[in-house]
Amino acid sequence: MMRPETEAELAELVAGAGGPLRVVGGGTRPIGAPVAGEALSVAGLAGVTLYEPGALTLVARAGTPLAEIEAALAAENQRLAFEPMDHRALLGTEGAPTVGGAVAVNASGPRRVQAGACRDALIGVRFVDGRGVAIKNGGRVMKNVTGYDLVKLMAGSHGTLGILSEVSLKVLPDVEAAATVTVSELDDARAVAAMAAGLGTPFEVSAAAHLPAPVAGTARTHFRLEGFGASVAYRAGRLCDALAPFGAAETETDAGRVADLWAGIRDVRPFAGSGGDVWRLSVKPSDAPGLVARLPEGARAIYDWGGGLVWAEVAPGTDLRAALGAFAGHATLIRAREATRAALPVFHPEPAPLAAIAKGLRAQFDPRGILNPGVMG
Repeated sequence: MMRPETEAELAELVAGAGGPLRVVGGGTRPIGAPVAGEALSVAGLAGVTLYEPGALTLVARAGTPLAEIEAALAAENQRLAFEPMDHRALLGTEGAPTVGGAVAVNASGPRRVQAGACRDALIGVRFVDGRGVAIKNGGRVMKNVTGYDLVKLMAGSHGTLGILSEVSLKVLPDVEAAATVTVSELDDARAVAAMAAGLGTPFEVSAAAHLPAPVAGTARTHFRLEGFGASVAYRAGRLCDALAPFGAAETETDAGRVADLWAGIRDVRPFAGSGGDVWRLSVKPSDAPGLVARLPEGARAIYDWGGGLVWAEVAPGTDLRAALGAFAGHATLIRAREATRAALPVFHPEPAPLAAIAKGLRAQFDPRGILNPGVMG
């Protein structure tokens, strides 16, 4: 495995590559179609290069473990806004999640409904394109992008347009307290209606998720509140009042239990080690219950983002897109055997005009077609 230690070495290796390259970060997210190519790890490009707590800005090399970044932020009572998922339990992988990997897949956890996705916190990137040319875009402060916004383009590109070498992120102050408000025994449709109601209140709900009975034993609909202790307590009480039409609500304020619940939802822990294939469905929240009702017999589902994100576990080898038929949204295959990932498109097929744009972008940034070829179709 090639393992450059500097951006210059990375550029040289890419420029001299004689065939496809399989880009590897921390090795925790084998998402996408299998890539036949020489492995190139960015793990050697590690370390926080700039951290200015007063400016809420952090710059780190792409191979920097997220744990290292989160520890540095915690020391200054700050955090990453986008709450990146840890895929290891769900996918049965090891290694250390890296900041470059999080950006490459646009990892975004339950807080997305309030704070936005990873790409919304990304303010600058450095990367090496498929020709071996190092490119910088964006900066180290907000509103510092001129010309084409390659920063947002790189987020979620899965290493097909360039290999990230450094990222600049906006960070946020950490919170003093958090609480979970829970309503039990709602069916899926009522749960989605309750989540819409909760998110529509002025009480700053930072996450809303629903665990149906097949997942949690008893169906539970959760809402998270964060902030100063007195504010969280007040808002939790008012949120319980607002949710009264959906049933009696309970409030959990123990910091450890609140954090563990939302980490489990973020990381889809109920499906860890279960053996089924796992799909990620992005839909309009109001459409989610009807779509879940069309899942094959025996399937299980978890609702996040107020219903806009559905995690579905189905029998191994299931072509879930074919089983569901046409729907307004996207179905991405996250966990399956390699044979299934090779046989089924991992990413939802794009409409022809969008596919043409994506193909043109890849041709511009990777004219030789050597960066993670086939990962995104």
